Amino acid sequence: MNIREKAEQRENELLSPFGCRSEDSRGRVRQERDCPLRTAFQRDRDRIVYSKAFRRLKHKTQVFLAPTGDHYRTRLTHTLEVSEIGRTLAHGLDINEDLVEAIALGHDLGHTPFGHAGETVLNELVPGGFSHYKQSLRVVDVLENDGMGLNLSYEVRDGIAKHSKGYGEVIPANNHDMPETAEGCVVRFADIIAYLSHDLDDALRSGIIRRSDIPVQCRRVLGDTHSRRNMAMIQGVLDGTGPENGRLIFGVDPEIGKTMQLLRTFLFHNVYRSERVHTEFVKATKMLRELFAYFIENKEFFEDEIGGFATSISHVRRVCDYIASMTDRFAQNMYYRIFIPQELS
Repeated sequence: MNIREKAEQRENELLSPFGCRSEDSRGRVRQERDCPLRTAFQRDRDRIVYSKAFRRLKHKTQVFLAPTGDHYRTRLTHTLEVSEIGRTLAHGLDINEDLVEAIALGHDLGHTPFGHAGETVLNELVPGGFSHYKQSLRVVDVLENDGMGLNLSYEVRDGIAKHSKGYGEVIPANNHDMPETAEGCVVRFADIIAYLSHDLDDALRSGIIRRSDIPVQCRRVLGDTHSRRNMAMIQGVLDGTGPENGRLIFGVDPEIGKTMQLLRTFLFHNVYRSERVHTEFVKATKMLRELFAYFIENKEFFEDEIGGFATSISHVRRVCDYIASMTDRFAQNMYYRIFIPQELS
């Protein structure tokens, strides 16, 4: 029995009936030999961590655009926090922590520069629209590994594609919008727990809000520190989730859930739509719109920039992929290079 087989045996012994076992994976688009050291989901996790798209997350904005402080969250630190919260939930529910980790680490690979400002611009300009979760799937299926993709397992791809809830409900009325695995559902909750807590933390650090501005119910029910908020929300999900008719039904303790919604609304009105954040949002959208238009109109320049990668797809799609892949600073440097007059040496 090799190391992978021992790990699969442990999964059979330790996971609840609701956990997705690696050996039961529906497989990959391109069939591969099993790894002797890692399960299918451990292998997916490693492919994501070693990808270029994952490394770029460290220079992509979470909320505050191009922050100068060292302690503001980036898309990478958000991803890591989602992963850790997800593993805690998975451990509490006795489901597959490796699958949760792989989905969490890959869930935002398609995010644009400047956070949702970039997503808004591309959604307006690209025929058929744009969403970061669909782009994340495109990254792992097509764009990584010199156009070969990462060839991830079905369960990880499903979790990445269905992790997002935007401003809508965490548990959608249409079950088709929910991940097929309990592990994918966990990542949806881990994502919202992570951003509710750390976006509040960053907003306090930035001075956009004061502690006294936070609704009293949020401070009373969830606690007054980042750690206490996380633990309260995690416990709320664990208390609200349980088996029903042979399935694991996800929910949140009613008081915790109501307070999470209150905090979510507070952040949207007082942080995400604050004058300070909105001013930078407008600057970022202007920059990306002009870059998009320039790349569309100057195809020769664009081809020289990116080479012959993915030549079989449309020019608009390639421009979209290129801009979506940019880090904040790369986009800023490109804009400066194209639109700002340079001094002659």
